[in-house]
Amino acid sequence: MAGERILVVDDEPRYLRAIRFNLEAEGYRITCVGTGDAALAILAGEGFPDLVILDIMLPGLDGFQVCARVREVSTVPIIMLTARGSDGDKVQGLRLGADDYVVKPFSAQELLARVDAVLRRARTAGTPEQPASLAVGDLHVDFLMQRVRVKDREVRLSPTEYRVLHCLASNAGRTVTQDDLLEKVWGAEYRGEHEVLRVTVWRLRQKLEEDPQHPRLIRTVSGAGYLLASLA
Repeated sequence: MAGERILVVDDEPRYLRAIRFNLEAEGYRITCVGTGDAALAILAGEGFPDLVILDIMLPGLDGFQVCARVREVSTVPIIMLTARGSDGDKVQGLRLGADDYVVKPFSAQELLARVDAVLRRARTAGTPEQPASLAVGDLHVDFLMQRVRVKDREVRLSPTEYRVLHCLASNAGRTVTQDDLLEKVWGAEYRGEHEVLRVTVWRLRQKLEEDPQHPRLIRTVSGAGYLLASLA
């Protein structure tokens, strides 16, 4: 959707120039900064954009620290930029609440596809589907209002986390395969990227389960996928 605001945080001028050029060509409004401290200052002064593209390796506050700070107050979508082969960085970024990652070096087409996919999920995170609400044990979800409570505590979920929970809730008591979840939540191009899904489910369990190490609500079906248990 043309005109959406994107904050790009990277200390390499060549990446900033390339990202700005390609995203502005698609109609996005781009703000670029080179440090984590500058990114937080922008967010504090101008409010949150529609998307943050955040490099991990930054002077001063690194991308992980910035991501964690942002997630304390906002569910704005975040795409992390990681170095090739840094699988640990990908997992850590996803666990801190990033919605996706792009591996450097990347093509313009790959970046644009990831940006489009993340923004599309954010736009449709609250799209009414069945069920409109859910109550399972101490978990209460109002999908129309995008509000989640565990007992009397309100829980903030990112747009991606909402969509995973919504997909599982729409199939409560039935197994949803990993690739089906990836396709419905992220898009067909994500089929096979099970690590992204695994970490997102891990984040959901940290927020929703009484004992995330022994989940009763979001259960793993070995060799198949996940299901939302009824707890009946």
